[in-house]
Amino acid sequence: MLEEIRIQGLGVIDDAVLDLDAGLTVVTGETGAGKTMVVTGLSLLLGGRADAGLVRRQTERAVVEGRVRLDPASAAARRAVEAGAQLEDDTLIVMRTIGRDGRSRAYAGGAGVPAGVLAELADELVALHGQSDQMRLLRPSRQREILDRYAGPAVQEPLAAYRIRYSRLAEVDAELSSLVARARDRAQEADLLRFGLSEIEAADPQPGEDKALSVEEDRLAHADSLRAAASLAQTALTGDEDLAGAPVDALSQVASARKALDAAGMHDPELAGVADRLAEAAALLADAGSDLASYAAGVDTDPARLQAIGDRRAVLGALTRKYGDTIDDVLAWARRSAIRLAELDGSDDRIGALRAERQELMSELGTLAHEVSSARTAAAERLGKAVTTELGALAMPHAVLTADVAQTEVRTSEPSERTSAGERRSNRGRRAEPAHPAPRADPVAVAAAGHGTGGDPDDQRALLVGGRWLAYGAHGVDEVELRLRPHPGAPARAVQRGASGGELSRVMLAVEVVFAGVDGVPTFVFDEVDAGVGGRAAVEIGRRLAKLAANAQVVVVTHLPQVAAFADRHYVVRKSDDGSVTRSGLTWLNDEGRVAELARMLAGLDGSASARAHAEELLATAAEARRDAARSRGGGKTKAVAATTGRKTTSAATGDRASSIVSRSAAPAESAKAVRDDTKDAAVVGGDTKESRSTKESSSTKESSSAAKAVRENTQGAKVGEDTERSRTRKATKAGRPRDGSA
Repeated sequence: MLEEIRIQGLGVIDDAVLDLDAGLTVVTGETGAGKTMVVTGLSLLLGGRADAGLVRRQTERAVVEGRVRLDPASAAARRAVEAGAQLEDDTLIVMRTIGRDGRSRAYAGGAGVPAGVLAELADELVALHGQSDQMRLLRPSRQREILDRYAGPAVQEPLAAYRIRYSRLAEVDAELSSLVARARDRAQEADLLRFGLSEIEAADPQPGEDKALSVEEDRLAHADSLRAAASLAQTALTGDEDLAGAPVDALSQVASARKALDAAGMHDPELAGVADRLAEAAALLADAGSDLASYAAGVDTDPARLQAIGDRRAVLGALTRKYGDTIDDVLAWARRSAIRLAELDGSDDRIGALRAERQELMSELGTLAHEVSSARTAAAERLGKAVTTELGALAMPHAVLTADVAQTEVRTSEPSERTSAGERRSNRGRRAEPAHPAPRADPVAVAAAGHGTGGDPDDQRALLVGGRWLAYGAHGVDEVELRLRPHPGAPARAVQRGASGGELSRVMLAVEVVFAGVDGVPTFVFDEVDAGVGGRAAVEIGRRLAKLAANAQVVVVTHLPQVAAFADRHYVVRKSDDGSVTRSGLTWLNDEGRVAELARMLAGLDGSASARAHAEELLATAAEARRDAARSRGGGKTKAVAATTGRKTTSAATGDRASSIVSRSAAPAESAKAVRDDTKDAAVVGGDTKESRSTKESSSTKESSSAAKAVRENTQGAKVGEDTERSRTRKATKAGRPRDGSA
């Protein structure tokens, strides 16, 4: 249960605290004062979308903080602890901040958490009904969600299994479509791969062969010059004499140098070291000379071999021009192509496997769709009866709401009549005329074409369910439509086409009340659920909200005094303007404050005595209704609700005080009734009084006229049983009082 909400820097709200308790809490205020910001703040606290535009001017960030009491064994408490939150005395502190840069941060129990965690907690704690929910009710998808939610596991479990298979079906169909559509391309690709592999296999190239042949060809082409160079170098190293017969080769010269140092090295170790290095050099020169002699002797001119190398390099060059820059690249291409060719050659087998899997998936989908449809149909009857009962308590006693579950039947050929893959049939399946419009085809369903027996993806989109071919989608085969018959003799029409604004508001409230007994959510928040409603219907909405609040915490933002009169706690949002900055704040109302606020809501102006009289009567009516409800529950005890600010207000006390005030205020009410026949310019719409447009009457006459008519119409709407106090008021009115309203 929510215990407190604090809002800072959000919209027109500078700093406001909303203390909450069990029962019905209402928030009222002038249009534009910021009532909806209370719901917006709560939405943010529950993981709603953050918007930098919500941050108040001259404020760096908006902060919404809430205190929630949790059952330690509840799913919400477990989820909070899993996210790292700490609970103190079974209380969880949650907070949401929005910076001017649009960055949002969320906290639960002192730990930073993703906003999604707050949303998960909200699913267990609060049912939030905003002004946009009525518009969403007009969408068929939302109506289906309502039915599925009401049906519970009976629909949700098989539907979850259905969606898993539906998703897999989309994957199978995508692959199957690709294989079937690209059959010719695959055949051409396979031919090219086979040709290339056969060409490479015929040449039988070896790794690195092209580089080795290039080196050998270059050596053979320059054999003579290579031999001459080797011989010349060998002679210079090891064997030649000058004209005098003295050796001039490098080896002899090194030997002479070493010999000269050997004798001197005995006297200086440094020269001995040089002599040793010369000995090493002589050995190296001797080895090099020997290698050069061997090379020169081995170099041979072989024109036939040179020609063979040229021919082989030409063959390898043809491969590298087609399949890679080098022979190693060509061999890599061959390996990849062999794998791809195996895939292409196995495509027919793959198509067969996919078709078999598709047939199995379609069979499972048909079974699951039938289970979902049966559960929806059963739940639809229960939902219709439950909502109809609630509508009867909302001033729609003869209204009947039904939840229709229908399917779109598809005419199709027998599976045996199908032709080969990729070929279009001339007798495409045609839709039978459905009782209701068919659902919009989604891309997955279009891709998932087929009759459910493993047909090709271009077959008619249909699923065999209970012996019928039905259009299907991600949510099964059903089209769900809420239909309302507002009164006997009227045709039942879809709510999106036939319900007025007031009827739609009451349907939405009735649905939420029904869910209160299904979901077990402890807190309900309604933002102007009474839109488009007035008079007696408004009173009945207030009565039903009070009944809901007997077993749950209910917070309502309303503009109707008939609804506000049923509150256990009443807050008003007031706006102030110092000439430069406009700010709003929340004020808790005591008994006298409630009378004044309801009078303002009734008459649209302050200080109207007749409006105050009617406000007091509304409060008395609401109090008596709550007492009757308490007596019907047994014991006649009226539930006492204490505000957390320390000020306690009980339903019975409020009613008793209001009843006594009504007795003392008979004169203003009678005066208002007396001037009723003399005034013609007041208009009352939905229980709220509009000021007279006449400029000939005095302001006091206009005030009395407007309030008088408000008393007349709203008293009629607020009639509940045989209220003792109101009976006395009507008798006093008939007795007559002076026109000036004096007692």
